Amino acid sequence: MHLNLLFDEQFTGDIWRMEIDEQTGILFLETRDHTDKKVQFSAINLSAGNFLFKDLGIPERWLTGIEAAYNGVLLLHFYQTETGPAHKGLMAIDAQTRKTIWTDYALSFDYLSEKGPIVYDSRVHPRKLFLADIKTGATTRVYEPSVYKELKNGIAYPQLTEAGNLPQQLGHKHPFGNTVHYLEHNNFRIVSLHALKGGGLIQLLEIFSEAGLIYEDIINSAIQKMQPEAFILYKDHLIYIKNRSELKVLSL
Repeated sequence: MHLNLLFDEQFTGDIWRMEIDEQTGILFLETRDHTDKKVQFSAINLSAGNFLFKDLGIPERWLTGIEAAYNGVLLLHFYQTETGPAHKGLMAIDAQTRKTIWTDYALSFDYLSEKGPIVYDSRVHPRKLFLADIKTGATTRVYEPSVYKELKNGIAYPQLTEAGNLPQQLGHKHPFGNTVHYLEHNNFRIVSLHALKGGGLIQLLEIFSEAGLIYEDIINSAIQKMQPEAFILYKDHLIYIKNRSELKVLSL
């Protein structure tokens, strides 16, 4: 059995953040080149299997990043200062046209609701929340907690478990640290683990079917410490990052 590798894409910068739009199934990526102090954005239609855009830059080269994604629109944030983590200001980019459809330097993001982003004017205290129109940025409707419930995503994450809890036919007998990340989907069993190779520490991804091991990849090599979970599952798409800058998407 061979798995279908939908994407294997190398980026010039490190993949810093990923966000999936629940309404459209678009995967957005933020990549950062720390040497050149440049941030870029990419969008992949997971259902159609194609890039909508890749390495898109905006006038603010560095002090910006992904905030959320909703209904085909990528929402970016800016920073209040160069040295602080606080966000201020929003920019919306349409995934299909690649164009900026609105910008508001006074608004800040609070959370993503089922009806769209909940925002507030950072100049006003105490904070007052509004529902923003993702297509225009207009904030005409006052926040109502009972109406604007937080949007739940369809992403599945692996669970950390001791290696001894796995079926005997899965993976290494002695993974480094004796713990693995594990997930089952469509009769596949997915394992992410750390192991020693050539005196160094590596992180592996292994996928098993009833026939045994059918896919294996070294996700990180020559690492100094154990890494967090290595993959996510969105519907039938297994998504992971290899060596910080390579995106891979498998169909399960």
